[in-house]
Amino acid sequence: MALEANKVTHSKKEGEQKGPVLSARALAIVHVAMHDAYMGMNGQTTTWLGNLPAPKPGASVDAAISAAALTSLEYLYPSQKNFFLTKSKEMPATAGKADGFAYGIEIANRVINIRKNDPTNSDEGYVAPIGRGAHKSDPNNEQGYLAPFYGKRSSLFSANTKHELDPPATLNSPEYNRVASQVYTLGIAPELTGGLDNGADKRTPEQTLIGIFWGYDGANGLGTPPRLYNQIVRKVAIAKGNDLEANVRLFAMINVAMADAGILAWREKYRYNLWRPVVGIREHDLSMGECAEPMTGPLEANCDPGWLPLGAPKTNGNGAKNFTPDFPAYPSGHATFGAAALHMTRMFYDPNLKGNRSSDNLFDGLTFVSEEFNGVNRDNNNTLRPSHSRSFQGGLWDMIVENGISRVYLGVHWSFDAFKTDNNNDPIFNHKTGGVDLGIAIAEDIFVNGLNKSAVGPDM
Repeated sequence: MALEANKVTHSKKEGEQKGPVLSARALAIVHVAMHDAYMGMNGQTTTWLGNLPAPKPGASVDAAISAAALTSLEYLYPSQKNFFLTKSKEMPATAGKADGFAYGIEIANRVINIRKNDPTNSDEGYVAPIGRGAHKSDPNNEQGYLAPFYGKRSSLFSANTKHELDPPATLNSPEYNRVASQVYTLGIAPELTGGLDNGADKRTPEQTLIGIFWGYDGANGLGTPPRLYNQIVRKVAIAKGNDLEANVRLFAMINVAMADAGILAWREKYRYNLWRPVVGIREHDLSMGECAEPMTGPLEANCDPGWLPLGAPKTNGNGAKNFTPDFPAYPSGHATFGAAALHMTRMFYDPNLKGNRSSDNLFDGLTFVSEEFNGVNRDNNNTLRPSHSRSFQGGLWDMIVENGISRVYLGVHWSFDAFKTDNNNDPIFNHKTGGVDLGIAIAEDIFVNGLNKSAVGPDM
């Protein structure tokens, strides 16, 4: 129901909890409420809220969990209240239902009360910096600035540290120019590929598929990346035969990790305020942009004033343009959310994977169909996309890496937004560079210290 609410709200012009950071926050609130309702009903002390009231004898555990979810969802998505009420009527009559329901409501309201003053994703009052390298609105899709204050003004959910990253590559450094050359060719809009030099490393059909496969860019009928990663983890949980307690615990941990990933990624995004390729490539030469200098020689390599990306997919947006997201590049939110959720899942099933940056067997025998390629949804030209089933021989780790590089194939990120790369553009880790390193740090923090309410407050 929570994932359906995410999909529905992004399928309407007006809705609640829109965008990746509020989506992650909403899913965390719902799953923390369910987690603590279950734990409280079973007299366990491993809770996010801390000390919990004792339920009435005979109260229904299922009713408590359901009521915690329904109360949270009605608070987060009031326009969908009728949907939630309809679903609640499907709950069977059981002994202790009323007492369990009352207990779940109480737990959810306690969680909501703690998070009720969280910031919105509004850019009201934000004045964007200017200068070379500064993030600017997509010139092909005029837009505002999503959640510029969210990272600084949010308290963490469960992480014990405000994890920070090293700065991205310096403009015009060898690393930056190598990465810019990569996205220039691999992320270019299809209609512009004819202008690439002969022998350029052009995007392959499979790379295009990968870019779109991991999309979920707030699209009509799909929602946001936190929904996608929940879908993947659900496949693993079903394959592993999770019992109720394992599900309660796993999904609370991954969604709290993603909520903190949204907070800390956006804190870093607006700290470094790095431009995206659609601006960085068009203004790569010193003669371009609002701080332009007089042109004194040939146009620099990797500068193309007319360059456009393939773009984040505007799925089911008939006639709408693909776009570049409306927030700074570094680090990638996709990479941070994906690494936080999937690495948490890796450690949940195998604690020895803490500190591990290599393949696993958690997706052996499984496949995944992204709703971007499910044979139902359509591209922005209203063309039906085929259904595509994808396997991952290296398990969830392969997913983490592919999810990160997918944004380069769309032309909306530099590769170091996801992870540091060597001179062959192969990923390397443990460098405090990009969203994968950040998401892993958040997941390992919460995994080691437990699913407890964080004492780390906002910056301002």
